[in-house]
Amino acid sequence: MTAIPKALSDATLYPFWLDNPLAPDSERHLVGRTDADLAIVGGGFTGLWAAILAKQANPSRDIIIIEAGKVGHGASGRPGGIVSTSVMHGLSNANRIFPEDLPALERLGKDNLDGWTKTIQDHAIDADLEWSGEMTVAVGPSGMSKLREEFDLAKRYGHDVVLMDREETRAELASPLFEGAMWSRERSGIVHPVKLAWGLKRTALNLGVRIYEHTPMTVVEDNGTMLTIVTHDGQVKSPKVLFATNAWNAGHKNIKTRIVSARDRVLATEPLTEEQLSRLGWKNRQGVYDTRTQLNYMRLTRDNRIIFGGRVGYFFNNNPDPADDRKIETYDRLAGNFFTTFPQLADIKFTHAWSGPIDLTMRLAVHFQRYYGGKAIYAGGYSGYGVTATRFGASIGLDILDGKSGPDLDLDFARTLPNWIPPEPFRWIGAKLTMYALDEVDQKGGWRKHWINMVHKMGFPL
Repeated sequence: MTAIPKALSDATLYPFWLDNPLAPDSERHLVGRTDADLAIVGGGFTGLWAAILAKQANPSRDIIIIEAGKVGHGASGRPGGIVSTSVMHGLSNANRIFPEDLPALERLGKDNLDGWTKTIQDHAIDADLEWSGEMTVAVGPSGMSKLREEFDLAKRYGHDVVLMDREETRAELASPLFEGAMWSRERSGIVHPVKLAWGLKRTALNLGVRIYEHTPMTVVEDNGTMLTIVTHDGQVKSPKVLFATNAWNAGHKNIKTRIVSARDRVLATEPLTEEQLSRLGWKNRQGVYDTRTQLNYMRLTRDNRIIFGGRVGYFFNNNPDPADDRKIETYDRLAGNFFTTFPQLADIKFTHAWSGPIDLTMRLAVHFQRYYGGKAIYAGGYSGYGVTATRFGASIGLDILDGKSGPDLDLDFARTLPNWIPPEPFRWIGAKLTMYALDEVDQKGGWRKHWINMVHKMGFPL
């Protein structure tokens, strides 16, 4: 048995975050008819934050969340859990898509993170939050060029960042791949995403929000002044609906014209011993991304496991539960990346392997789609960076839904949509070619580089 299959041999095909005996009981599913002032479809981060923000603004408002499965079991229960001020998939991406809005987006991002933190503190949510910083590591000379541009931009906007050379970087986290790093030392860190989701659920319930789990939406009916959300065993009638369905694209047939549902894959190691930790030197416990085209991200848990993710895949017609992602051999390549990154941990084993949906757009950032004459808003498209940005998406989505106005809502990010994405089978063909090119472009170039450049010109910043 080779090293990689052996390391994966005992792994559970289930998210580490969700494999927890302290999980709260499910709320009952909706049976019969009910009315609400605001109906929210989706019990992930966006839906939970929307309910909490709406209740805090108006405690008398009657709010319902319906969730097809269990709260926090979708994308919100599967990420790396790295905390950031960015609300637009990082500073460089914000500068790419909305350069004129960047000062406002920086302000909004800091305000959003302050509000995110205050809710956690005010409601005593124990989510293993650590303000350890966020580190982007360069892999190869081209990675250093990207880092210097990001560093200059971050300094211009007042971020507490340091640029580190190879030796300084490897003193923080030892890997033969790392050529340098940018460490953002404030307003960033790591969190247990599922404990956060469970804490937000408890907070919403305590505020008086009604939550129905195991209540999938089947039909949306437009009755003029009201929308009726029909479920398997009931229905909700409301004048306003927020679709917080993200990669599932539920709520209107046109949502998916702006969204591609990709699959991210993640591994969790067994808890590292003190001796194994000493081989890494990861004393400051930063959340980490690398600069490769097909990037990897990594962080430590409270009990010193390494969460290691990456390897995006795509399945025909936005399949939300592909059979391939429930086969352990699917994770061989990601495990290989782990051991290439940390060869000093050749004796480590993985306890969990899982995948999760990512709602990709041409912008790689949250946007807002308006439906049913403005009675419904879809807020989504975080593209993997939603741990904190979901609160921002919920807040802006509610403001649009409630017909509010103001200078922030006149900015391009709130008024415009990402580019249209072709339907199947063209998106499947394009996705497969792109994934194949991404796997080898850094090493082989050639046609792969030309293809990636073409996709980039279309709007995807690969």
